[in-house]
Amino acid sequence: MTDLPIRKVLQKPDVAGRMTRWAVEISEFDIHYEPMGPIKGKIYADFVVELSSATTHREGADFRWVLSVDGLSNQQGSGAGVILEGPDRLLIDQALHFVFKASNNQAEYEALIVGMLLAKEMGARGLLAKSDSLLVTGQVTGEYQAKDPHMATYLEYVQELKESFDVFELVHVPREQNARADLLAKLASSGKGG
Repeated sequence: MTDLPIRKVLQKPDVAGRMTRWAVEISEFDIHYEPMGPIKGKIYADFVVELSSATTHREGADFRWVLSVDGLSNQQGSGAGVILEGPDRLLIDQALHFVFKASNNQAEYEALIVGMLLAKEMGARGLLAKSDSLLVTGQVTGEYQAKDPHMATYLEYVQELKESFDVFELVHVPREQNARADLLAKLASSGKGG
């Protein structure tokens, strides 16, 4: 808890240059802005978080690798942000700059495919993938049809990759819950090194 004015830095990923790189570095430590609230309520909240994290670690056999992906295309280029979290606090971050033209949806699919291939290579058997793209998550889960031939090709490949895992689930998350992958995608699509 602090009274310093860091809220804008931590909650606004649209900063440029060195600030983007710092925001990516800081986000690794799960630092987020939290206004000072009543202490009594915070104690209860901390207790619930502690209790739920202890339960998660006890379920060792059911542990799933967690993949967070985001793709981005703009005038400067296109890229993807991929974050893979595994057992024993393993964390792999990748910012990928594409040398080909891609739409936002194609970049989202590319990010998902790269993340799934990385998880497969790391030996993951169960994978929970998170994306902030409604189209991609909807197509993979079968809620939406892939009418565009390019999207259909991407979808077909993702369906093939799903077979590599005992358990695979792709869920849609709001952009705020995918901020780190979003920052990596912005960094990669800007064409600037990090």
